[in-house]
Amino acid sequence: MLRISFIYLLFSFVCMAEIIQVHDFVEVDYTGKLPDGSVFDTTSADVARKSAIVSEKTSYGSLVICVGERQILPGIDAQLVGKEVGREYMMNLSAEQAFGKRDIKKMKIVPINNFREHNLLPQPGLQVDVDGEIGFVTSVSGGRVIVNFNHPLAGKDVVYSVMVKRKVTDVKEKIEYYISSTFRLKKEAVKVQVDVAGGKAMVDVPFMLPAQFFDAMSKRLQDIVGLKDVVIVGKQVAQKAAV
Repeated sequence: MLRISFIYLLFSFVCMAEIIQVHDFVEVDYTGKLPDGSVFDTTSADVARKSAIVSEKTSYGSLVICVGERQILPGIDAQLVGKEVGREYMMNLSAEQAFGKRDIKKMKIVPINNFREHNLLPQPGLQVDVDGEIGFVTSVSGGRVIVNFNHPLAGKDVVYSVMVKRKVTDVKEKIEYYISSTFRLKKEAVKVQVDVAGGKAMVDVPFMLPAQFFDAMSKRLQDIVGLKDVVIVGKQVAQKAAV
């Protein structure tokens, strides 16, 4: 009798566990390490400080993502499916699952005159933005500069510890997080306004994009959050004049 009761309790516990599925919104904390144990990425400001990688440009804190929408590294995104909420997982990611393989085609030659036009002195290690693509100078020879546009961790296997804190169920919150994540908006700086009623969501975003882009995102959100209609309205925000 005791054994039967134990099995029943165990079965009940398993049934009660929240299992993550594609298009679930989950809040996570994570820390990424290289095989030698050195930390290169984290949502924790404390871990960043202890690992001497803290940056003023980084907003630390838990991250909410929509599983299956590639809002996090592909390997983490795929491995979250089937996991339980409230547990921490160690995820070993190959280079392909993390920051990609090293691609020789992303090593490009840039004329040194391009740097001189912007009053820049190219030297190894310098980070540059060429037509919206971020790269690092690897060598300078004569009038040619070699710029590597691969991710700094391309070709490397990594390990992530991922804590799944909760599953987001509020539709308004889901839409806010989805748009903020898609456009990499800082919630404390840019406010997305969402009103949900009668199976429909009205979304105001503080920027303008072509109507067809908003239409495509509206249809995507309808499928993900299960609403009959999602209307996204963009507006131009006045910029403060420089003093």
